[in-house]
Amino acid sequence: MSSLTIYKRELKSYFSQPTAYAIIVIFLLFSQGLTFTFGEFMRVGDSSLEWTSIFWHPWVYMLLAPAVGMKLWADEQRTGTIELLGTFPVSTWSAIVGKFLAAATVWLLALALTFPIIVTVNYLGNPDNGAIFAGYLGSFLVCCTFLAITMLVSACTRDQVVCLIVSVAICVLMVLCGYDPVTRELSKVTSPAVLEAIVSFGVWDHFSSLNRGLFRVQDFVWFASTIFICLLGTSAILSAKRA
Repeated sequence: MSSLTIYKRELKSYFSQPTAYAIIVIFLLFSQGLTFTFGEFMRVGDSSLEWTSIFWHPWVYMLLAPAVGMKLWADEQRTGTIELLGTFPVSTWSAIVGKFLAAATVWLLALALTFPIIVTVNYLGNPDNGAIFAGYLGSFLVCCTFLAITMLVSACTRDQVVCLIVSVAICVLMVLCGYDPVTRELSKVTSPAVLEAIVSFGVWDHFSSLNRGLFRVQDFVWFASTIFICLLGTSAILSAKRA
């Protein structure tokens, strides 16, 4: 059994239940709702979608991404199917990759369904589609980071509610760390070294550069390493439980 088999099984499980449909609909309602309300899309005329639309994605992900990922291992442990999975000819790493990619595919589809806003800005103006693509790429990488964190937490507990609460708390912290209004307040009570450490923990610095259309190697390295470390940690925890 390969990662592809696990991927297909997990993806089918998402769409055989209301989970994926509910998450996608809620994401579209929130992201597009924020675009036209707080983002003031029609008044601002932001053709790059940097501040009016994509800016809001991490705020939605920090609440919804854990809802997709919380069942990845917590449910397997609660129902006892993790022991059954251990009898199959599949490595722990293959199962982790398959499950992670299935959850990421759900969010990739959710992002793809926001295409009407891209069509709209291209109809109304002459936007830089390269910058829009960079923003969407940054958005997807933030989502994948939150999924990887949720998977790590999910491996630690069999309770989906506990996984959801802990994962949301971590994701909220990662969004707030590096957000300008928060860092301005923190700079008043912390040293520059501590502030820099706090900012480096968050996703905002790396996401915002991509949202501005900048492709920086350090941003991709940060996202890739964070995701890999979380998946590696998941593998270590599951291997210890299976031993």
